[in-house]
Amino acid sequence: MWHESKRIIRRHQTFSLDDIDSVRRGRQSEGLNKHTDPGVEERCFSIIFKGKKKNLDLMAPTAEQAKLWVNGLEKVMSNLHNLSRREKSEHWLINCMRKADKNHDNKMTLKELKHFLKQINVEVDDNYAAEIFKKCDTSNSGTLEDTEIKHFYDLLTHREEIDVIYKTYAKTENQMSVGDLQNFLLKEQREQATTADALRLIEKYEMDDTAKAKKQMTKDGFLVYLQHEEGSILNHNHKGVYQDMSQPLSHYYISSSHNTYLMEDQLRGPSSTEAYIKALMKSCRCVELDCWDGPNGEPIIYHGYTLTSKVLFRDVIKAIKEFAFKSSQYPVILSLENHCTVEQQRLMAHHMISILGDALLTKPLGDKMPSNFPSPEELKGRFLIKGKRLNKLDTAFISNITVEEDTVSEEDEAAEVKDNGQKSKSKKSKIKLAKELSDIVIYCKSVHFYGFDHAKDNQAFYEMSSLKESKAFGLAQTSGTAFMHHNIEKLSRIYPAGSRTDSSNYNPVPMWNVGCQIVALNFQTPSKEMHLNQGRFLPNGFCGYVLKPEFQRDLSSQFDPNTLTKGPWLKKKTFHIMVISGQQLPKVNKEKHNSIVDPLVRVEIHGVPADNASKETHHIENNGFNPTWNERFQFTIHVPELALLRFVVEDYDAASQNDLVGQFCLPMSSVQNGYRHVPLLTKRGDASPLLGFLSISCSLTIRYYEL
Repeated sequence: MWHESKRIIRRHQTFSLDDIDSVRRGRQSEGLNKHTDPGVEERCFSIIFKGKKKNLDLMAPTAEQAKLWVNGLEKVMSNLHNLSRREKSEHWLINCMRKADKNHDNKMTLKELKHFLKQINVEVDDNYAAEIFKKCDTSNSGTLEDTEIKHFYDLLTHREEIDVIYKTYAKTENQMSVGDLQNFLLKEQREQATTADALRLIEKYEMDDTAKAKKQMTKDGFLVYLQHEEGSILNHNHKGVYQDMSQPLSHYYISSSHNTYLMEDQLRGPSSTEAYIKALMKSCRCVELDCWDGPNGEPIIYHGYTLTSKVLFRDVIKAIKEFAFKSSQYPVILSLENHCTVEQQRLMAHHMISILGDALLTKPLGDKMPSNFPSPEELKGRFLIKGKRLNKLDTAFISNITVEEDTVSEEDEAAEVKDNGQKSKSKKSKIKLAKELSDIVIYCKSVHFYGFDHAKDNQAFYEMSSLKESKAFGLAQTSGTAFMHHNIEKLSRIYPAGSRTDSSNYNPVPMWNVGCQIVALNFQTPSKEMHLNQGRFLPNGFCGYVLKPEFQRDLSSQFDPNTLTKGPWLKKKTFHIMVISGQQLPKVNKEKHNSIVDPLVRVEIHGVPADNASKETHHIENNGFNPTWNERFQFTIHVPELALLRFVVEDYDAASQNDLVGQFCLPMSSVQNGYRHVPLLTKRGDASPLLGFLSISCSLTIRYYEL
């Protein structure tokens, strides 16, 4: 990519297409919105990068050129995205070879070969490099070219475990027949596979037309199958929406964000509409808006009593409207922290009603007072407002109600912000609420939490409480069953303590264990906790809603995650896993040319306290390209429906903390048995063609449990 600029740019500024997250047409970034006129809409576009890199806002000379740029970029990115893992690997290797070929003669000397090996993250001694070189240089020319480079590539990418597996099952003319492949699927992959399933895989993945005509699969075709989603550890049947989406809203975990407007920490970090877009595009279904009086009568959003920057409430609502349903059609909850005067509250209500239009829920579904939540399916494409309400929901069906603004108790988190504020030590916990804002709070009315018994006797289903992490963790520890029962009919929102000024996160797993739906995390902070959140919501189409296990939806259930008694939740299983090898693990420190990783793999189980465990392999010195561990681990899992499996690859360092190379997390209930690949993600949870994968073999076996 090249862009003409009148600024003096000191360093050569380029970026890889792999770094691009998306391309947006028009003035759909804060920068373009602020600094350009609506008349140039058709000439503008933005390149959005993965991670923390800032957007690149561009304006073409004509609308036609802008269209060509956007269409071209989208086409190239689509082609990149649709490459198989094998094609991505080859693409990356060829790129590295080109870089190593210093004189661009399409040949490789021994010196260039050593340079190439360092680029692909493998350290070999000079004798071994010379030995490989000699083996491939069949023409004795002192350089590798054409078929010799192909031979070198084959030696380099050779994987012993594939040879072993293929040889075990390929019993027909040294290739896999339909029956051989079915045998592999039944015995090794533990799938209920038919001959039709095996034939479909041959048709789909075999590249050799001769073998395909004979209904056979070559080793190359077998490798292509293993590296596609059907060979992944994530059950490919769970990639789309597969769960029942017609149950009440309170029966689902809901992907939820805290301080959504922040890009960084909550003391000085910038506030931005971009933060909302990033969260929504990751299928976050509950976003937070901290609303304060702004200049010129316009409400603003920022973290009160801090130095975080401010963003207009109106602009945030516009961004939410535009991006809310691009990655998921299921409902989005706007959680309001209201600090505004009545006048600006009226303007907030006006902006939401005028901008969100019919998508904003302004009255209950149906023509009579409901006794339970509607389902995510019934609420598709709709916005729900969470906030204070002046009266009960049944007044929505009475036409002559004339309640004007009145005083209500402040939202718990809003009061905490005020108490912690540097400018105000006021203990006032009352605010005046505008009727216009009150009327659009339908299924998520905020009320103070006084205890489970009080909630059972006094709280309507649509009345929900927000609990600070410390209070919620205490209740989960001492009253697990009561908390779980409360969350069957009512919503609970958990938020991080105000003391987390660095926007760090708490562990969400104990909150899901007691059935809390809205477990709000700081999406802007890459962390282990966000990896767990991404893993929880990875299956079911990554739609932001996951159905809770049946024992968390049944009022007769006596489940308590801290004290495991006999019940339908207790399905004790032994999880056997063998971490076999890794492929194409990237350098952690790209600035250091000679930096080679020493990778190790940690396998973690996160679930009820009895299931939490972690085991790790030894580290492999100086090999990130194709390390082999072949280590077996065993875990006992008591409540598999709540367990998450997390893989962590780190660069071992004896003197300091290990660096993260890549990670992947998924629910235990979505793990596929057999020989599988684990696609690694970055610390921020992004997929990258430059990030490698693990090869593992795993199985879950049931053990009947007697108390």
